[in-house]
Parts: sequence; C-alpha cells; structure tokens
Amino acid sequence: MFCMTLSQQRYEEGTMTKIARLWALAAVLTLGLSMPVVAAIEGEFDGECVMGLALGKEIKTDCSVSTVYGGKTYCFGNETARELFLKKPEEFLLKAHIFYSSKQQ
Repeated sequence: MFCMTLSQQRYEEGTMTKIARLWALAAVLTLGLSMPVVAAIEGEFDGECVMGLALGKEIKTDCSVSTVYGGKTYCFGNETARELFLKKPEEFLLKAHIFYSSKQQ
C-alpha cells in the first residue's frame, strides 16, 4: 500500500495545479496566435458609408469595405456602394461632405 505524508500530498497537488495552469495558458496562447489579426480601419466621416451620406442617410460601417481615394480612406456599407462611388468619386464626395457638414451643426 502506498502512503504519502500530508506535505508530500500537498506538494504533488500543487505541482499538478501548476501543470494544469501551464496547459491552460499554452492553450490560450495557441488559440490567440491562430486567430487572424484585423487592423481597425478608421475612415473619413467617422466610418460612415460615403454613399449613404451622399444620399442623405447615416449608415455606420465597420470599414471592412473601403477604398483609398486622394490619400484618404473611405468606408462603405457594401461592395456595390464602393463600386458605384468609384465611378464618380468627386461627385459623391461633394454630396457626402455637404450632408455630413449639415448634421455636424
């Protein structure tokens, strides 16, 4: 029959707890490193959809659909809005600026 003293038993339990914590930490780090890193894009107009603003609407976006025009990043609610913007960017930007400025007052 195997017998341990109380101090041996506590030592073994402490060691097992440390091992379990290390495994948990390793799992968290492994999962964290395997997740994609997404850089937050901050576009003009506080991330609102440029086409929405050009049409007089407020459409908040996460900027996952965006384009750089004239050195500035503009966000869109969807790919169709981005494609439409690229056909006449100056026209839509003017309309977006006018609407956006009017709601800032």
